[in-house]
Amino acid sequence: MKVKIIIFVIISLNVLFAEAQQNFYKNFNALVSQPEYKNALVGIQIEDAATSEIIFGYNGDKLMIPASTLKIVTSAAALEILGADYRFKTKIGFSGKIMSNKLEGDLIIVGGGDPALGSEYFRNEYGNPHFMDVWVQKIKAAGIAEINGNLIIDGSLYDTEKIPPTWIWEDIGNYYGTGVSALTVYDNLFRISFSSSKQSGEPTKITSIHPDIQGLEIENNVLSSDINSDLAYVFGSVLDAKREITGTIPKNRKSFVIKAAVPKPEELLSKEFLSYLAKAGIVIKGEVKFKETNHDQFQVIYINESPTLAEIIKVLNHESVNLFAEHIVKQIAAEKTGIGNRKNGIEIIKDYFISKGIDSGFFMEDGSGLSHFNAISSAHITSILNYMFKTSENKNVFYASLASIGYGTLSNFRNINFPQESLKVKSGSMSRIRCFAGYLITDSGKTLSFSIMFNHFEGTASKLNSVIEKLWLDMKTSF
Repeated sequence: MKVKIIIFVIISLNVLFAEAQQNFYKNFNALVSQPEYKNALVGIQIEDAATSEIIFGYNGDKLMIPASTLKIVTSAAALEILGADYRFKTKIGFSGKIMSNKLEGDLIIVGGGDPALGSEYFRNEYGNPHFMDVWVQKIKAAGIAEINGNLIIDGSLYDTEKIPPTWIWEDIGNYYGTGVSALTVYDNLFRISFSSSKQSGEPTKITSIHPDIQGLEIENNVLSSDINSDLAYVFGSVLDAKREITGTIPKNRKSFVIKAAVPKPEELLSKEFLSYLAKAGIVIKGEVKFKETNHDQFQVIYINESPTLAEIIKVLNHESVNLFAEHIVKQIAAEKTGIGNRKNGIEIIKDYFISKGIDSGFFMEDGSGLSHFNAISSAHITSILNYMFKTSENKNVFYASLASIGYGTLSNFRNINFPQESLKVKSGSMSRIRCFAGYLITDSGKTLSFSIMFNHFEGTASKLNSVIEKLWLDMKTSF
């Protein structure tokens, strides 16, 4: 009798699960049949994170543009290869000798690729006190009050490629398209303040720029607008300091601030540091030189360590910081080969996942997902999510790095339906592209890994967000 009851329960559960799958498929099919999405490329993969069992798939094996959900690949690989406790190190030191409070030689800063140096996301770590004040204090404590030599800025840890070659012109120059440097500082950003007319369609005026960028040339073509949002775009190369700004900002503003990419962060860092040295009364007789130092003659005064990689990756995934992702790719290469190179970093990442039995059949051109040349399948993303959930010692760190509904890049979604961080997501967006990947704990207690990708859809992003939220609710109650 007990055997019959058990069989009956199993059959009933299977029937209920099959009905739930059919109900989800019916709702999903109705959603993607809407006019805005019927011509789009849509891919979805839902799996049991603990067993890798496929719960639902639709074009799951098709390569699609992932946008920032590619950061799942980058951040997971970084935690596994470098370790959650890894710290970037910026070294302050000198060559020559210190005699009677005078350095007969060069003061040297050796970049360690720290993406968080002076970052607005880590104000407590770098701003209280200011990290350059700390550097100056360490230099004074070493007995240096005067430098009869040069200030050497050594950014040789990374190669000379500042941005991936497949990034588009519209992105380069803006706050989300900053270049990478072994001596990145202040998120490689500067702020431009505008004032705008009370009428729409009128020219705007630049009122201030902070921090000051040497040699910066700006052509301002920004107009005032009835639209109450930032629609201004900064165009310019990482190779020079010329910038053109087009688009619109809201009308009738005394101060409206946009962010733009610093063309040469090493030069900004050196300029800022010279001002801190001067404020402390430390004089440099020579010039600023950007070159690799002779490490055999380099004597360390102070090593400035970054927050842990776990902390950096949490910001990376919560706020979708492209700069941090690009740094991580180069840093992986630097640790494994001695120099930070994007292509080598990507190959190391792909080889790592191959060694864990995860297929390498995808195209990765950067670490952030900003390149339109990236292509990966929903199934591939879920395989990495499953690996991190089932196998990785960094499971909890990785899970925490993904944004919860209502926070970070998911602030436009409602968290009332997904309490206690039951939904953790990395989102990705570009023009006509919206992607979401992460984990969902269902009402039955099962943890699902999922990747949902919409490429080349019509309609508004806000409507698609509502569609995605409905899918999550169906997943939560159906499986």
